[in-house]
Amino acid sequence: MIAITGASGNLGKATLSFLLNKTDAANVVAIVRDPQKLDAGLYAGLNVRIADYEDPSSLESALKGVDTLLHISASGMGEEALRQEANVVNAAIAAGVGRVVYTSTLCPVEGAHFLAAAVCRNTENLLRNSGMDYVIFRNSMYLETIPLFIGSAMDDGQIYYPSGNGKVSFASRLDIAEALANVLASPHSENAVYDITGAGAWNFADIAAVLRELVYPDAAHTDIPAEDYRNALQNFGMGADEISFYASMADAIRAGEFKGINPALENLLGRKPLTMADYLKSLF
Repeated sequence: MIAITGASGNLGKATLSFLLNKTDAANVVAIVRDPQKLDAGLYAGLNVRIADYEDPSSLESALKGVDTLLHISASGMGEEALRQEANVVNAAIAAGVGRVVYTSTLCPVEGAHFLAAAVCRNTENLLRNSGMDYVIFRNSMYLETIPLFIGSAMDDGQIYYPSGNGKVSFASRLDIAEALANVLASPHSENAVYDITGAGAWNFADIAAVLRELVYPDAAHTDIPAEDYRNALQNFGMGADEISFYASMADAIRAGEFKGINPALENLLGRKPLTMADYLKSLF
């Protein structure tokens, strides 16, 4: 059987949809905290098991009989995320899972600006030492996050973001989900680490240029001071931990941690991935 943690999230649900086109629902386990977040009509016949990243025993029970696990990285931060992801790996070992596919981040190196990199690096190391087979997807940022990054620029074309000239090799969440389903449905192979990126890398001035072509003649990117960005997040009602997390994204982009381009996604899909310009065109 194939199991997916975080199956009710955006990436989990998308991967489920692609996977159910490749194998019978009886072969798939959706591991969720709240089963009501899954559409019963769309996922008829699916094995739904309830577990929590904070409850190791529930995770081990949910993983009984599972051969391949898609471990979607935890949404928590810091020590909480480190603990939760370790719980999943340890539960998989205890349950006898043979292979884990894990969604990491593009540049999980020591000293990375992006705060999630430390969590992903730790989980990758746990998997390497687990005795299980593993496939690691080091994902760049999703195209679908662009509206969140640029905020009100979706309405007026004016992007205020402290990224300098830093580029991002944005990739579509749906493309990544399809690639994950392809790997999950394939027989076990040798351990692998894939850098999952779009076919190009774009800075926020490039995004503004597409907005100018599409709808806003005066669209532009203004590289605001990092402190102004933090203040804006605070005014938006975010707590200190969230502010630090989102500020670390901007710092990581500025430092070039998400600029890498790799053909792995195209190879796993067998086609070209969605581009930034085509994604934005779909929104207007």
